Amino acid sequence: MNMDSLQNINKNINNCKKCRLYKTAKNAVPGEGNEHAEIVFIGEAPGRNEDETGRPFVGRAGQLLESILKDIGLSRKDVWIGNVIKHRPPDNRDPLPDEIDACRGYLNMQLDIIDPVLIVTLGRFAMNYFYPNGKISRDKGRLYKINGRYIYPIYHPAAALRSTKMLKAFEDDFKKIPSALEKVKKYKSGEIKIEKRDDDVESDDDGQLGLKF
Repeated sequence: MNMDSLQNINKNINNCKKCRLYKTAKNAVPGEGNEHAEIVFIGEAPGRNEDETGRPFVGRAGQLLESILKDIGLSRKDVWIGNVIKHRPPDNRDPLPDEIDACRGYLNMQLDIIDPVLIVTLGRFAMNYFYPNGKISRDKGRLYKINGRYIYPIYHPAAALRSTKMLKAFEDDFKKIPSALEKVKKYKSGEIKIEKRDDDVESDDDGQLGLKF
């Protein structure tokens, strides 16, 4: 598919009234970036700065994200960045289950169009979108195959800004993204076989598979 498809989805998001959040948000935040990106970053929900601008990750967390992208030789124009939720929850509260469900179709369509090699989830809400039983403290920095998609969970940059320890973990995991990307490419090409970990998520009816990385 082409960029027009993403533009149509963005237009629908901007006009969306499927849940209560549109009543309190200033702008929808559909997501932005390269429609041919190999890597997409998925966060939780827009914050105050994102709500003001209609763009994802433009506050302090976004500045950290952009800075560390440079460390691995990438910029915003090379990737696609979005959120599970497309409108800001009031006072930055956690998204509610029905709000996540209301937005689910949009993110799924965006991912189908972009068809990234690797999805980097930022924080536990984005990770749990793909597999609800995941635990961010356990699963961060590890590679998963879930329902045909390759997922790499890391801490949210906003959490990294609150703790020196979490910042170090965030940076360490982020710098492994190029290695994770190359490993997924080798899995998909058949160059290397998938090895299942014994200590983590097992293959089940949902197609969850923890991979050695």
